[in-house]
Amino acid sequence: MRISLLFIFLNLIFISCGDPQRDVEILWDQYGIPHIYAQNPNDLFYAYGWAQTHAHGDLLLRLYGQARGKGAEYWGEKFLDSDQWMWINGVPSKAAQWASEQLEPNNAMLENYIEGINDYANRHPENISDEFEIVLPITMEDLMGHALRVLHYTFVVSQDDVDDESKGWSEPKGSNAWAIAPNRSASGNALLLANPHLMWGDLFTWFEVHLNLPEHNIYGASLVGSPALGIMFNENLGWTHTVNTHDGADLYDLRLVDGGYVYDGNILPFDVDSVDLKIKENDSTRTELLIVKNSIHGPVVKENESNALALRVVALDASQIFNERWKMALTSNLEEFETSLKDLQTPMFTVMYADKYGNIMHLFGGQTPDRPKGDYNWSGVVPGDTSATLWTDHHPYEELPRVLNPESGWLQNANDPPWTTTFPEEIDADDYPDYMSPRQMGFRAQRSARMLDEDDSITYDELVEYKFSTRMELADRLLDDLLDAASNARSQEIKDAVRVLKRWDRTADNASRGSVLFKTWVDNMNFPDDFALPWNERSPTQRPDGLKDRDMAVHWLYGAAKEVKEKYGRLDVFWGEVFRLQRDSLDLPANGAPGDPYGVFRTSYYYPNVENKYLLGGGDTYVAVVEFGDSIKANGVLGYGNFSQLLSPHRIDQLQLYSDKKLRPILFYRQEVENNTQERKTF
Repeated sequence: MRISLLFIFLNLIFISCGDPQRDVEILWDQYGIPHIYAQNPNDLFYAYGWAQTHAHGDLLLRLYGQARGKGAEYWGEKFLDSDQWMWINGVPSKAAQWASEQLEPNNAMLENYIEGINDYANRHPENISDEFEIVLPITMEDLMGHALRVLHYTFVVSQDDVDDESKGWSEPKGSNAWAIAPNRSASGNALLLANPHLMWGDLFTWFEVHLNLPEHNIYGASLVGSPALGIMFNENLGWTHTVNTHDGADLYDLRLVDGGYVYDGNILPFDVDSVDLKIKENDSTRTELLIVKNSIHGPVVKENESNALALRVVALDASQIFNERWKMALTSNLEEFETSLKDLQTPMFTVMYADKYGNIMHLFGGQTPDRPKGDYNWSGVVPGDTSATLWTDHHPYEELPRVLNPESGWLQNANDPPWTTTFPEEIDADDYPDYMSPRQMGFRAQRSARMLDEDDSITYDELVEYKFSTRMELADRLLDDLLDAASNARSQEIKDAVRVLKRWDRTADNASRGSVLFKTWVDNMNFPDDFALPWNERSPTQRPDGLKDRDMAVHWLYGAAKEVKEKYGRLDVFWGEVFRLQRDSLDLPANGAPGDPYGVFRTSYYYPNVENKYLLGGGDTYVAVVEFGDSIKANGVLGYGNFSQLLSPHRIDQLQLYSDKKLRPILFYRQEVENNTQERKTF
């Protein structure tokens, strides 16, 4: 690999100066998980940055380059849309502002994390691809810009959300989370399930890490490029997130007049700026001018001759997010934990919490705009010609939906609203503004609640079994109707289909026969319109149900049977034969399906490949099951492995576990780590 003379020179200077005195070591276990032991936070975060760069150096640098708005300049036109999105929303300038607002001692910790990244790249240029060296050195502005890009301009609102104006996710972003109280746990200890569902790769990539200080033992996972744990547990408590039904951004319709826009009867000028975007083309570079317009509402993200759409995003002043996340990790009880959250520096996400004292909590977290009253469509486009629609603040912590220690003894969230987090319901949607969260409950969430509600005494092993459940809730609502409607059909194709579906176990397991046929039939139907009984708020876990047009359903079953037979040669093809896990040298059967509309808790997203096969590209990512007793019991898995660097064995060493629906032990105590250490690094 070519190394520039400048890079060698800088490396030699670094080495000649010597390392600062540190007292920290990294113990890498057999799955490539770093267990970091340090005497102070600065050394801990230095090693954290070092370890993350060792595992994900190329990806990490690319993400920072994109957050700068320079992806096209570094790597070509395919990153131009991303660059435009960064500059339109002012991410580079906002990142600089956030960097200047960091407070001690948190600022020093972040600076050490950044130093660890740069030092690793300087010491090991052979492990960094040539194309990504251009991003070095990393700065505090890069760290802040990356946080803004991921949280505010991907999760809260993405470029694709704006393009279709529907606020619907362009890529699946979801999760499952459970908290089980001692009165519902067979062991008498609280249990926690962490289970995010994201795309496998890019800025959604998780990094599993173990952080240890003399008085703190912290385990969890962060998204690559961030030192902030998104999922965490310590000796006393733990928490995880789901993508909540949070609306933290609004599009305002601006009427254009004389180069400006109408606002309260006046014509206001736009604040106009321009950016020269550089675009790499082979060995040359061209420049494209980007005009950026800002209104009182926010930046213009779309425009025609008569109207423009301006975007307003919440929590752009929440620059202390890294400080908040570290405080959350250091807490030891519920009171401390809630205190750490009350400034609402994280813009969105449900918080699911459990502790060794038996408390469980569900919080509809993040900053929700305190919107003006009126008949406005906050989930669509809002009139921007009046100050009556402009919000300037958010609801405080005390006004957010929250459930603590429910009567049921369990809490769940599968990206459904907070009203359905447990049954009997503990909070009333009527007590909150309509825009706080919609009223709905998908089949994955219903499946989630059903498994918890039907088990009065949940063991640890049962929780793991439920986590991997691939049973299709939708089949339980429709299959009996379909089989009854098709029972008298004369067509041999339908008779064969009925025979297969009668024997089907209603799961999407590797060896399931009938699931491919059922999924094909569902995909051809028109749900939710084809349900006989629509979803009803008074029966949130029992509806929708039944077939609206049984004859049409049988007609589509005939079509599905023909399609499956033509593609795969038989109707009872194994699910895992069609749906595959492929990464590097491995090609394994997959299990699980999209959570909705099929109602599968073990969520897997697929994209089509050659030969009528489908490859897993998202869904279950990091999974952790934790029991809070006298000592911590925990197991987990990260399907795509803890490394993304090419040629690393840790890119595929957990893929078989994913295929087999198994977890591995999480090494939480020092002796466990020592017994499984494969490599040791000291500073």
